[in-house]
Amino acid sequence: MKTYIVFDLEWNQSPQGKENSIEELPFEIIEIGAVKLDERFQMVAEYHRLISPQVYRQLHYKISEVTHMDMKELQKDGLDFKQVIEEFIAWCGDDYTFCTWGPMDLTELQRNMSYYHVEIPFKKPLFYYDVQKLYALLHGDIKAKPSLDTAVGELDIKEERPFHRALDDAYYTGKVMQRLDFVEAEPYLSVDYFRLPGDKAEEIYLEFPDYAKYVSRTFENKEDALADKTVTDMLCRRCRRMLRKKVRWFSFNQKTYLCLAVCPEHGFVRGKIRMKKSDDGRVYVVKTMKLVDDDGAQSVYERKEELKKRRNEKHKIKRAERRNHG
Repeated sequence: MKTYIVFDLEWNQSPQGKENSIEELPFEIIEIGAVKLDERFQMVAEYHRLISPQVYRQLHYKISEVTHMDMKELQKDGLDFKQVIEEFIAWCGDDYTFCTWGPMDLTELQRNMSYYHVEIPFKKPLFYYDVQKLYALLHGDIKAKPSLDTAVGELDIKEERPFHRALDDAYYTGKVMQRLDFVEAEPYLSVDYFRLPGDKAEEIYLEFPDYAKYVSRTFENKEDALADKTVTDMLCRRCRRMLRKKVRWFSFNQKTYLCLAVCPEHGFVRGKIRMKKSDDGRVYVVKTMKLVDDDGAQSVYERKEELKKRRNEKHKIKRAERRNHG
């Protein structure tokens, strides 16, 4: 029977700031909370454990302020991370899908597992439901990142527990899931980026009702990524036809690239590439391809024209500076 594991983490970080943070473990998990939903989205079980910190043995003041935890509690009631994670994975069962509020928890869970040399048993690629994204999508603004307490308030969910502790936030995330139209939300699986495609055969292509997503393997740098044909090809989400580009790929902030292609049958397709860094310093690409109307196509033209004007202005300033110094 399919189940949904809705979980939340609380983590600590270096109290002295980023310069004293351990690169392999910037966030050390100190609490795991989870609820298990059956295929009808009914809550059937809960899981909660505190974890005794081994890396950052002083709580960052913000963590203490938000969670109301203290180090004495963690040292007294916290268990070893390896013990907790093995117990948690056993509790999850066999056929389940992870659900979280936002994209960070699964990544940080696996980063902690890697740091403590715990084998990661999850499928690769690891698909999950980002309930924050689903809530924003179904309530009209996919770009919004509403807080959990905002969603709870907007859905008139009874506030039976405090917020900002792992089990309580997992409980409320489960309650939000129960209120979603899951027939509409179900296709919008997210993919975790902690374990990236190792080669071309593992690269990920996903199709959603209104756009397609491609996740590449890693490259040495962004120039190598952009030289790869699969990265820069444009496909129509509906007919999978290779498309001719009306506006070639251009960058407007060094990390994001846009392009516009046209399908003779289905119209304009906007491409967006986001360059991301992997933990080992290499580069990978997340590309989305979406059918757009005339206004959507025009916005790409305008973005490129705006970029051209900015560059011309910079060249004018540089020429003026050279003349003044000459």
